[in-house]
Amino acid sequence: MQHKKHSAGFTLIEIMIVVAIVAILAAIAYPSYTDQMRKTRRADAKATLMEVAQAAERYYTQNGTYAGHDLLYTESPKDSGTKFYDLAPSPIVTDQTFTITATPKNGQASDPCGTLSINQIGTKAASGGTNADCWAR
Repeated sequence: MQHKKHSAGFTLIEIMIVVAIVAILAAIAYPSYTDQMRKTRRADAKATLMEVAQAAERYYTQNGTYAGHDLLYTESPKDSGTKFYDLAPSPIVTDQTFTITATPKNGQASDPCGTLSINQIGTKAASGGTNADCWAR
């Protein structure tokens, strides 16, 4: 009586098919992941810009001028290790006007929206994409 041996394991073809499927999924998922991370970082910078602009308005209400107002934060995100935006008044805060910009850096430097800004009347702008793409979402 002959006994057949059954080998346990995978064939090379099966392993190559699994590797190909994983590679295809990674090729789709990774760009989507990085795009979502970029949008999340931009949203945090927009929220920080709004917070700084609100603080400038409170300062103006108390002092009758924007001059002398110090930014609450100079980077975004304000509470984590790696910073993705530099915040600064641009060009200069005057008695009656201000513009605050968020300039992308590090992993955010390739963001298509570029530099984000807000001024004393709430006008929002982006140096790269459209306001609808960069501020509305």
